[in-house]
Amino acid sequence: MKKFSLCLFLSAIAIVCGAKEINVFTPNTSLVLSVKEGSPVELLYYGDRLDNTAQLSAAQFQGEPAYPCFGYGSAFFNASALSVTHSDGDLATNLLYVADSYSCKDGVHDWLVHTRDSKHKFEVDLCYRSYDNCDVLEMWTVIRNGEKKPVVLEKYASAALPVRQGDVWVSHEHGKWAAEACLVEEPLNAGHFEVSDIAGTKNAFLNRPNILLSLDGKPSENSGRTIGAVLCWSGNFKMSIDTEGYMHHHLVCGINETGSRYTLKKGESFTTPALALVYSNEGKGGVSRNYHRWARHNGKIHDGLGLRKILLNSWEGVYFNVSQESMEKMMDGVRDLGAELFVMDDGWFGRKYKRNNDSYALGDWYTDTDKLPQGVPALEQAAAQRGLKWGIWIEPEMTNTLSELYEQHPDWVVANPGREPICGRGGTQLTLDMSNPAVQDFVFRVVDNIMKETPDTYYIKWDCNMEIINTGSQYLSADRQSHFYVDYQLGLIKTLERIRAKYPELVIQCCASGGGRVNYGLMPYFDEFWVSDNTDAEQRLFIQWGTSMFFPTGAMAQHVSASPNHQTGRELPLKFRFDVAMSGRLGMEMKPSDLSADEFEFARKAFSTYKDIRPIVQQGDLYRMISPYDNTGYASQVLVSEDKKQAVFFAYKIRQYVNQNKPRFRFDGLDPDACYRLTELNAAGAPEGWEGQIFSGKFLMNTGLELKLPGVYSSCVIKAEKVD
Repeated sequence: MKKFSLCLFLSAIAIVCGAKEINVFTPNTSLVLSVKEGSPVELLYYGDRLDNTAQLSAAQFQGEPAYPCFGYGSAFFNASALSVTHSDGDLATNLLYVADSYSCKDGVHDWLVHTRDSKHKFEVDLCYRSYDNCDVLEMWTVIRNGEKKPVVLEKYASAALPVRQGDVWVSHEHGKWAAEACLVEEPLNAGHFEVSDIAGTKNAFLNRPNILLSLDGKPSENSGRTIGAVLCWSGNFKMSIDTEGYMHHHLVCGINETGSRYTLKKGESFTTPALALVYSNEGKGGVSRNYHRWARHNGKIHDGLGLRKILLNSWEGVYFNVSQESMEKMMDGVRDLGAELFVMDDGWFGRKYKRNNDSYALGDWYTDTDKLPQGVPALEQAAAQRGLKWGIWIEPEMTNTLSELYEQHPDWVVANPGREPICGRGGTQLTLDMSNPAVQDFVFRVVDNIMKETPDTYYIKWDCNMEIINTGSQYLSADRQSHFYVDYQLGLIKTLERIRAKYPELVIQCCASGGGRVNYGLMPYFDEFWVSDNTDAEQRLFIQWGTSMFFPTGAMAQHVSASPNHQTGRELPLKFRFDVAMSGRLGMEMKPSDLSADEFEFARKAFSTYKDIRPIVQQGDLYRMISPYDNTGYASQVLVSEDKKQAVFFAYKIRQYVNQNKPRFRFDGLDPDACYRLTELNAAGAPEGWEGQIFSGKFLMNTGLELKLPGVYSSCVIKAEKVD
């Protein structure tokens, strides 16, 4: 009775104040807005789920602008999310609450808060979406121009979030080609922090549109209040945090406004990409697992619940030296190993110009009949005869100056008006202008023609090997050149939607010189991504570790390659290479004929083993334990099935020191009240004492095992199965 009376009292406070709270909730979290007619929308709270939001008023929580605007009595000059030049030249925007709505269908919850400028017929809808199966909250805006003349969007972020000051740390990913997703963690101090990108096509090399905020000091894997922020956009982005020394850090995330002023004519609207937020009390790991479930179960990765096949990609085996004989020989080898899919990479096309290196023929998607006199259909048939699925490589957004396509359509390439275009890879590569509908039709036909010629094609590797270094469109008018960066991405997405509508079952890999396009803007149209062109297993541990902060293992294409490695020259044992690659979607990037007889037999057994554990690895919950970034010389992680009946544990030793401290290896994520039998996979020596033994989940989680791991580049994979 007392609790009920208190709730009535708290509700009365809100009514007296003339404001109401909107509880935007997930199963375990709440984001609370305060709205009042004729006033700006305020954000009161983001954290653990609240069922009684009126308590916030009683606790004297002060709101911050939910979507801070530039230019009208605002103290948030640096942290503004929206900056507009109105049709009369007015630079100020003052968005006031008008109305709100809520709906729910099939476990998806949607909130809309409608706001309008106090002076102009200019409106912004603040949109929020959550799901019953995870704690991810999506936020975006719809901006509408109702003014008589055009307005110019100078800055149009997706969302803003105030974060209470304290011992807050930020985790972000930095990298370059063959060294993507290097995890950087640093305290968030007063001033301006920013991760951003203006590469145009590949926004995940230098920086990635994902950050973590650890609210309780230095980031921890499985404990501490942690916020994740992911911008679902494939183009230029900016994620900034301004700390002005008062109470909050101000996070603003959205499309990078550099070179991207966007004009809305009367009656036009613009929808910003979603910012996906997660709040968890379980540290970085809790945030990661929520993003992984969100991606798999809610269409954020195409066919997120499907199991990916084991493949062999021809690239590092033969590079451009494609031929009917070389392809069939590799097919024979991978068939005998037990793989399920063969993918022919670059070098198969070109008519007038031959694709013998990276200087020629992009855009000329005709079979090179000198290399393949019977055409690609003959290879598709050869794969089918061997019981293999067929796949092929394309780079449809690109061309070379040495190509028939460029000779016929020089006006299709991205180029600064009045300037000679600068070329990229091979000294001749140029980017096609995806803002141009004719180019969109061409790119669609590249895929459509492949499917018509070889209708049993199962897999396409879609590559993108060039940034936008010529910032201009020959299609867009002079007054709309600043739309180019945005319209390129919108045109690409429109084309991918068209492809997916016609070919929903086609498996497509997202590749961009490796991991240059690992983002949630494009992944709804792709089944997986190529993590990195660097296939060195040691460095891959670091790259894959960083990537797993936000992306599930089932989407991470990880290949066993030759030793010495083609990128680093490092020599690594075959078992270590397999044990690293088996923690994601397993594949091979070498000629099977280069394996010795003993290596071939080991690889054959490893492929068979992977098929058994594939559902756990690709669909399980990931728990990271020992980070390679901790410089102990060890790394370990475990993938646990959602019902906690099975788990696959991976441990690696990557450094060797005299008197090196060896950790005890724990398993996280198990059922503490269950018992598990342990079996080593890919075993290469005498069984250890724990082999076949039964341990309680509590023991494995709290105490763990002693593993031998005798020398550098030794590794261990253990399957844990629940027993009655």
